[in-house]
Amino acid sequence: MVADDLPTVDPTRDPGAGMRWVEVEGSSTPFGYMFRDLQGLYPAAHLPVEPAAAVVASLKALGAAMVDQEQPSDPGEGDSDVPPIYTYWGQFVDHDLTANTDRDDDIGITDLPLEPRQPEKVLRKLRNLREPRLNLDSVYGNGPDHSGQPDQVPYDGDRLVIGELSDGGSDALPGDDLPRVDQEAQIGDHRNDENLIVAQLHLAFLKFHNAVLDWFAEHPDSDVTGDGSFQRARQLVEWHYQWVTVHDFLTTLADEDVVTGLLDGAITPRLPLDEATWPDEVFMPLEFSVAAYRFGHSMVRAAYDWNENFGFPGDRAPSATFEELFLFTGGGSLAGFPTLPSNWPAQFERLTGAEPRPVEPGPDGTPDPVPPRSARRIDTRIAPPLANLANEGRSADGEPEVSDRIRRILKRLAVRNLLRGYRLAIPTGQAVARALGITPLTREELLTFPDRGSEQFSPVDDALIDGAFLEATPLWFYVLKEAEVLEQGQRLGPVGSRIVAETIIGQLRADPTSFLNQGWDPGMGVTTGADGDERVDSITAFLRFAGMHP
Repeated sequence: MVADDLPTVDPTRDPGAGMRWVEVEGSSTPFGYMFRDLQGLYPAAHLPVEPAAAVVASLKALGAAMVDQEQPSDPGEGDSDVPPIYTYWGQFVDHDLTANTDRDDDIGITDLPLEPRQPEKVLRKLRNLREPRLNLDSVYGNGPDHSGQPDQVPYDGDRLVIGELSDGGSDALPGDDLPRVDQEAQIGDHRNDENLIVAQLHLAFLKFHNAVLDWFAEHPDSDVTGDGSFQRARQLVEWHYQWVTVHDFLTTLADEDVVTGLLDGAITPRLPLDEATWPDEVFMPLEFSVAAYRFGHSMVRAAYDWNENFGFPGDRAPSATFEELFLFTGGGSLAGFPTLPSNWPAQFERLTGAEPRPVEPGPDGTPDPVPPRSARRIDTRIAPPLANLANEGRSADGEPEVSDRIRRILKRLAVRNLLRGYRLAIPTGQAVARALGITPLTREELLTFPDRGSEQFSPVDDALIDGAFLEATPLWFYVLKEAEVLEQGQRLGPVGSRIVAETIIGQLRADPTSFLNQGWDPGMGVTTGADGDERVDSITAFLRFAGMHP
């Protein structure tokens, strides 16, 4: 298959500007609505259709107001107790499950006039270019039999090819890069090279697979190994990944009782994701892809304690900025290097919640500050860099591809999320809460100022009031606000937890090969640790087995 045959991501659509994904046979699957009974219920379950121009203007005002206007006086203000790695594990999962919700043709958000599409037209026009199975097609592509063909994932026998670093000077660190040709990552989904954190996480999956093959060779008599083949290795990688996603990622960021209830049957899922409406196909809920799962955008930091060069102790800089983490990827042209320079590999212990090293007092006796090692809270405040995504609306050589008006929309992530939900006829947060039997947030809970002890409305409050969004709130904003007021931003609230957990667990239920349907647990998998007896049942253990965490 040649490059022209592949589905391409228009640079005006997605933060993975200009990036492709390997087209895996049978990967085009349906989108659908989890709350089908709410479709067509205007105005009770949706934002108004008319006057659409006024609704669009109000959504733009709300999205603009969500961006933090000032740097917090306290470096820890707005931080959660959740390590940053969960933000990017979530992004990796998203890219494994979903592609194509940000297209800008007949259902895009740059048309004028912009108004909601009929749900039937959305489903007819929009297809998911991923199999929603948590099966790592973003890592494996079409497998080793296709290695060496144009635009395919490269293999060395059964092993995935690992890329080399460029010379970054005297402050080089141990590490590796994704395999690249002319700076472009040779991976199954090029969106995983849009920022350096998810790129290095993708590298961890390549190295985890190779480490499983090594483990087979070192444990020839283990019941775990099976025949030691590529397919057996991939199966174990998938199962460890699926287990960690449910039992670490979901239980950390969603209500653990919801996750447990869905696993043990105490909670009945809203809708089987393999219902006969699409024979032999599993659908991806738009309420998940377009709204609830975008909660991770609020967790993104403006800077990270990345490694000892760009982070504590600040040998080169006190932190790695959001912009730098986009620059040192293929999408950012690697700052002119052919591959990742050797002073930029991840030190993942800084992103997983590991205790920071002791801080030596400075000359005046005051300890030097250690950059925060946590994600931002899940709330309605967005980090400033997400208001100005540098690569949006530009071609690979940096030239503008769309009008200034369209670029202004595409560069502002919060605005784009809100307009996308309106365009794709996503029901309101209140309608979804009632459908789930959950009491909706009150007007007072939706407003910000009571929580801050101020007598003045915040810009977000003003936008909610002016847009008449207190009774009919966009689902993405509602999920963030629910987490903010009911869970102090540490995890999702009841509506967000149900949509996110039901979707991910539902996709595993619908996959006959998943760990849930095969009765597998990490005690039946590979092990890591100094004594070789640590189960790989968490993100940290996964990275440790891959050789990317101490």
